[in-house]
Amino acid sequence: MSGPASTLALDGRPIDGGLYRSIDRWAQHLPTPVQHAVASFSAYGLALVAVLMLLAWWRARRADSTAVARALAAPLVVVVAFAADTFLKSVLREPRPCQVLDAGRTLEACPATGDWSLPSNHTVIVFAAAAVLWHVDRRLAALALLLAIAMGVSRVLVGVHYPHDVVLGAAVGTVAGYGLGLLAGRAAPLVERAREGRLRRWPTA
Repeated sequence: MSGPASTLALDGRPIDGGLYRSIDRWAQHLPTPVQHAVASFSAYGLALVAVLMLLAWWRARRADSTAVARALAAPLVVVVAFAADTFLKSVLREPRPCQVLDAGRTLEACPATGDWSLPSNHTVIVFAAAAVLWHVDRRLAALALLLAIAMGVSRVLVGVHYPHDVVLGAAVGTVAGYGLGLLAGRAAPLVERAREGRLRRWPTA
């Protein structure tokens, strides 16, 4: 497995490969129902992000225009964070740990070669959502943060990411989500005009 790693800018094995192995061995000894639950959450838990963003808009629709603008911008913020993460992956080109380490059976099928590991896409998305929701609804943001932490842990447990992939993903998602969430507030005048014009029922439906 030295071929892929030799062509990449970053080899994550010296960073926390040993920790990854330990977590992988521990995950293999979890009860089967727990393994299935972790794998299912890791694969489909992102749908909960969409639900939280929708709830944030619903709760903010009667609030001030700045909060509405940020709630409406939340999906776009997540997309931008994901794009930044994809760019970083193409630069860092770190192989998945399950591709280069002699680990045991992983709870999720190992991605194909060329599907880079650093940062973790799933972690970036959920942390970006939690960060932008912090500007809209603190209670929903707290729920999103718990979801983000659980998602990051699950990506290591299922065997497709090193711990440092998740840490960098959390950092990228938080910075992008918080910063872009602040900028989104500048769209408040557009929301005001929409509220006063023919589209007044759309942002406050």
